[in-house]
Parts: sequence; C-alpha cells; structure tokens
Amino acid sequence: MKVLFIGGTGTISSAISRKLALRGDELYLLNRGNREMPGNVKWIRCDIGDEQAAATALEGLNFDVVCDFIGFVPEQLERDYRLFRGRTRQFMYISSASAYHKPVKDYRITEGTALANPYWEYSRNKIACEEYLMRMYRENGFPVTIIRPSHTYSERSVPVGVHGDNGSYQVLKRMMEGKPVIIQGDGTSLWTITYHEDFADGFMGLMGNPHAVGEAFQITNDESLTWNQIYGIIADCLGVELKACHVASEFLAAAGPYDFTGGLIGDKANTVVFDNSKLKAAVPGFRPSVRAEEGLCRTVEYVLSHEECQREDPKFDAWCDRVIAALERAKAEVRGAL
Repeated sequence: MKVLFIGGTGTISSAISRKLALRGDELYLLNRGNREMPGNVKWIRCDIGDEQAAATALEGLNFDVVCDFIGFVPEQLERDYRLFRGRTRQFMYISSASAYHKPVKDYRITEGTALANPYWEYSRNKIACEEYLMRMYRENGFPVTIIRPSHTYSERSVPVGVHGDNGSYQVLKRMMEGKPVIIQGDGTSLWTITYHEDFADGFMGLMGNPHAVGEAFQITNDESLTWNQIYGIIADCLGVELKACHVASEFLAAAGPYDFTGGLIGDKANTVVFDNSKLKAAVPGFRPSVRAEEGLCRTVEYVLSHEECQREDPKFDAWCDRVIAALERAKAEVRGAL
C-alpha cells in the first residue's frame, strides 16, 4: 500500500508509521523530518503550511491512503482537499473524541453521539473540519474517513488529568517527592486511555477498507477506569504512596492560568465509555491488548530511564502548592467558624 502521512511522528502516528514500515508498505512522511523513523520510510521534507512548496514536492505522486494528523482548523483541510483531490483513494482525518456532546447526555459514546462542545475551541474546530470534509464527500466524492481518538498515549508521556505546559513529568516528580497531586473532581469519573500501539492496529484495519469511506470511527481501548484508579496505578508503578488532593474542575478552571475549561470541563472531567462496535464490525480482528496497568508501567519506566522525557515544570509545581494550600486554608476557616 502506498501511504502518505502529514505528520507521522507524533504520539498517535508514530506507532502506525513504525508498524507500516515494518510491514513493508511504501510510506511517505510529509513533515520537517525532526524524528528518527525506520530507514525504509520516505521523507518529503517541507512545511505543509506552504501550499505551493507542498504541491511542488508532491508533483507526480498518487497514494492509496493519505492521512492528516496535524489538521486543526478548516482552512488546513481546505488546503488538503486542493492538494489531494483526485490523488488518493482514501483521505483519513484525525479528529477528536472531545468533539462529542458536552455536557455529556449519555456516558455511552458511539459514533452517532451528537457533536457539540461549547467549552473548548479546539473541539469546535475539529467539528468544523469534520463537517467540511463530509460535505466534500457528499458533494464531490472526496473519499474521507474520520477518526476520533480519545486519550491516546505513548511510552514518552504518562497520561494524567491535570498537568502544566511541560506535560506530565512534574506530576510524577511530585509523587516521588511525597507531595500531594491534584486530581480533578472526586476522581470517580470514568475515563479511557489507549496505548498508541493498540490505536495503530485499529487504524491500520481501516486503511484501504471500503467500509470506512464516508464514515467516522472512534478507536479506543475497551477498558474504562476512574481517575483515582489511573493515578493509583501510576503511584504503584513508581513504588510510592498516592497522596491525592481532589479539586473541583470548576475551581481549577477559575483559578487559571491553565486552560482547564476546555481540557477538563470540555473533556476529562466527564465520564465517557466508548462503544467500539462499529470499528470491530469494519475491522473484525481489532482487539486492544495493552491494559492500563501494563501500558502505564511501561510508560513510567520509559520516562524514568530517558532524561529527554523528564521536563520539569517549576511553574506548575508552585501552582499546585498554592491551590492545595488555599484549599487547606479554606477548610481551616470553615472549621473555625463552626
């Protein structure tokens, strides 16, 4: 299969790229070429944002599958349509499960769940991208497949609910130092984390699949855990005691400076359980194999053994201390008023 990935080296796409390369597919990556990949990958090194340069670099090339992993606003998908109309048998777009209706109407999520998220511009832009592509499919026969991942992680970053600009390592560092860590809400909402190798298996089953064109699919693990369980597993992997500080998502959003209105209220604070029946009907062999305990411990071990993944975040660390101290003062004041 002749495949082009726009991006192709990120958290979600890197596992797919590696598996396709090992399978022997003819894989092209269109990006600026900043990460190592298997040697048989073919690079088209240019900035996709420079449409004329991209058109020149793609001249004379046609593909079985093209996928855009880094399209966030409709203008970028309009560019993709101009570049790839008539040049691919399938165009796959990575949207987001955060596009599903918020507030949640039903915790059971299928591809038929309405798309609406007033809390997060990122999600609204993804919805607009989907709408544009499906209109191109209906009106012009553009062979689109929409993919909606939820919280997909790789070995390079441990999935947590509340973190700063530098990712999740500072949360692990706080745990190792015996400090309390912030968990949104009471930690009992259900969440789904998917290891990127499992995601890759579902994605590859949709590539070149005639049942996938004109359709949307979510690709997630079948396992759902509470956030308390997720943080508890991480603590066990680190060999430390979990000291949880539960904080209302609305308080975290109001306290700033981080975008917890979108990231929590518009996404992670909600209980969601994904129904993968549609994916399994189209890809009968799909079965996620990496359970949370295995994936999280694999990721913790990798992060602790690779210094480049250990991005400290003193600003976030100090912010956590202030939030926790403010809650302790509030509790003491309320107790003293009784």
